Amino acid sequence: MKNKFVELPISTRDGKFIAHYSEKGLAEIDWPKVGRASSRAVKSNGIPAKIKSWHRTTETALKKILAGKKSKLPPLDWTGKTEFQKSVWRQMLKISTGKTKSYGEIAAAIGNPKAVRAVGGACGANPVPVLVPCHRVLAANKKLGGFSGGLDWKRSLLKREGVKYSA
Repeated sequence: MKNKFVELPISTRDGKFIAHYSEKGLAEIDWPKVGRASSRAVKSNGIPAKIKSWHRTTETALKKILAGKKSKLPPLDWTGKTEFQKSVWRQMLKISTGKTKSYGEIAAAIGNPKAVRAVGGACGANPVPVLVPCHRVLAANKKLGGFSGGLDWKRSLLKREGVKYSA
């Protein structure tokens, strides 16, 4: 347990992600660790049924999104996050698979058009990358901008969704 979270692994063809669940839903996903395999065994007998159910949904969603497809998400727990961050993340959830928006478009959509840099900060602070699609947010002129998982991940995820962007 990390901060009273239940941690469960999700093995994908891209590596092992670690999902962190609270009593309210999925709170975080960690990117696969490069060059370090986790051998953490998980005993399922002490895990609440609702978390097991959320984990099945998370695992399916992650694998579908990694394949460039749309998927249903588990409940998300953004407790302790700012209202600004949550508003940015809610807007990101509205970006369809294979589509993108700019940081400026997100800022305008949340009613704060001058907050472009702050939107970038909220994207970088996204605790549930891939599922909350910060990879679909680009800088002006369809340029990549930054990405919490690294630009190789961003390029890969966008390519899987058939998105064209500027180098």
